[in-house]
Amino acid sequence: IMNRKQVSGTVRGFAGRLEEEAGKLIGNREMQRRGIEKKISADVERIIGDAAETIKAALRRQSLAIERY
Repeated sequence: IMNRKQVSGTVRGFAGRLEEEAGKLIGNREMQRRGIEKKISADVERIIGDAAETIKAALRRQSLAIERY
């Protein structure tokens, strides 16, 4: 299951790719640049979401390990 940051990053990354490709298609460099910026920020957002999920999983494992003692 994906968290909000992962979902948002994935959707914004897709939108960024569309905007970049549309810019290429019509020759609009500004649109291309905005699309690339969106893709980069979306990647960062997804990475933050991934890190949050990793931390949650580690805390769950730690909690289970503590309960066993």
